[in-house]
Parts: sequence; C-alpha cells; structure tokens
Amino acid sequence: MRKSAWIPYPSAMGTRRYACWCGLALLLLLLVGVQWAIGWPRLVAPWLTIPPLTLLLAALLTLVSYAVRALRLYDYFLPDTRGGFTACLKLTLLHNVFNNLLPMRAGEASFPVLMRRYFATSLTRSLAALLCFRVLDLSALGILALASVGGHRRNAGLLALLAVTGLALPWLLFRLQSAAWLMQLGRRLPARWQQRLAPARDGLPRTSTAYWRAWLWTLVNWLVKLVVFAGILQLFAPMPAAAAFLGAIGGDLTSVLPVHGIAGAGTYEAGVVAALLPFGVPAGEALAAAVNLHLFMLGLSLSSGAFALLLRHDLPASAVLENHG
Repeated sequence: MRKSAWIPYPSAMGTRRYACWCGLALLLLLLVGVQWAIGWPRLVAPWLTIPPLTLLLAALLTLVSYAVRALRLYDYFLPDTRGGFTACLKLTLLHNVFNNLLPMRAGEASFPVLMRRYFATSLTRSLAALLCFRVLDLSALGILALASVGGHRRNAGLLALLAVTGLALPWLLFRLQSAAWLMQLGRRLPARWQQRLAPARDGLPRTSTAYWRAWLWTLVNWLVKLVVFAGILQLFAPMPAAAAFLGAIGGDLTSVLPVHGIAGAGTYEAGVVAALLPFGVPAGEALAAAVNLHLFMLGLSLSSGAFALLLRHDLPASAVLENHG
C-alpha cells in the first residue's frame, strides 16, 4: 500500500502560526513604542550628524568580520574548499541574511543546504561542523563578555580566571570526541547508526591545530564585529565601552529565543537594552541606540546579501576533481 504524503500536524501548524502572530505583534509593538517614547524622526536624526567616513569605516570593518567568517569556513573544510573562497564568502553572506531575518535560528537550515550545493558536503558533516562553529561562537562571546565585565571592574584575577575557563570548556569538548569510552559506546550502536553518524565525525576538528585555527578565526571575527557594534551604540548614547560590548552581545544572543519579531524586531532591542540598563544608561537612550544599531546591522546584512547574489560559487573543474576525485 502506498504511503500517503506527509501532512503537518495541526499542533505544529498552530505553533508556527502562533509564533508568526507573536513576531508581527512584537514588530508593531516596537514601531508604536518607539514612536510614543522617542519619535521615529527624532530617533533617526542623529544619522545625519555622523561623519560619512565614520559610517564607511564601520561598514568596511563589519564586512571584514564577514570575510573572516568565510575564511574560517574555507580553512575548516580544506581540502574540499580549495579554490572556492568566493563560494565560501557567498555562502557566509547568504547564511548571515537568513539568520538575521528568520526567527529561532531557522536560518541555520540554509547552511547544510548551501554546503551541499556549493561543495557537495553531506548533511551530517555540515550539521556537525555547524554545531562546532556555534560552540566556538558561544565560547568567544562568553570570553569577550566576561573580559568586558572584568575590565570594567578592574579585577585582573577574576578576568584571568574567567578567560581560562572560557577557553577550557570548548577545548574539553574537543578532547571528548576522542575519549575511549565514547568511542566504545559508538561501536556498540547498530551498524546503520554507525554508518549514519560516521560523516558527523568528519565534520569535527581532527587535530588540535585544526581546532585552534578555527577558534582563532572565531575570536577575530567576533572581536572585529563587536568593536564596530559597540562603537555604533556609543555614537547614539554615552556609555562605557564595557556596556557597549555587552549591549552588542545581548542583541546577538536574542536570536536563540523561541519567539521573534520580524527580522528580530523587538527582541533584538530588548537584549541590547537589558545589557545597557545595569550600567546606568537611561532607558530612552538605550532604546534609541539599540534600534539604530539594529537598523545598521539589517541594512548592511541585506546589502551584503544582495552583493552575494552576484558572486560565483562554482569551482574550477580541476579543483572539483582534486577535492572529490
């Protein structure tokens, strides 16, 4: 008997519809709230007072962070990516757009799809690599956030302890993949599961050198990006550097929330404001800075995504034969 086509469960459809309505409500709440508390003309007026060279430098440095992220991808998947940095850059820019526009990190689904299209990488290997990237990202964000707090409080001992802890956690996870008991557990799995999970191991760093290179690219990427975003926040409201760093981090971390406004509207600003308020930044100024940072981020993300559509992603025939033949 032929199996019927898969039909979404009503509960799943209802959940997605609920999330969509919540996202729309958050967007409308942000639009109305900003108009009531500040006024949109007043909020965007400071853009006219910022020197064009300052904005150009901020945009260029943000693009540098995107390029560093593409370098991480290129270096991580060598030799499969050899000769394909342009494809890595295109993938990175498109993946970034999807992540910024879609809620609940739904844009992450584009990564394995694009990796398969551009480099013929298996789904399992791509997902394992993506998981590794996200662990490294959280590690870098944690270290930079704790460094900001430690530097603000001028506690060198606490800063050193937190930095070592932040470095140690992902390293321990890397070492865990080759633990004898874990390998033995894997050998006890049914053959079909071993066959399915084998490509996942190929998506993880095999050597400490590969791991540390990936972590270095990650740290450089986030350091450049957060310096720029912190600077944007300080253009719109006076605040300590530590507050600006944590505000930029807080906005980025809201992308993991289950409910999002459209393109993160509302939740992104809430994350930034929540990080700024403990530093004594007035709520109105914090909201204005958060909205303007979000506008900068979305504008640059969309423009770089449009540029990505112009990039070629096909590898030379010789590279394809060398990498997969």
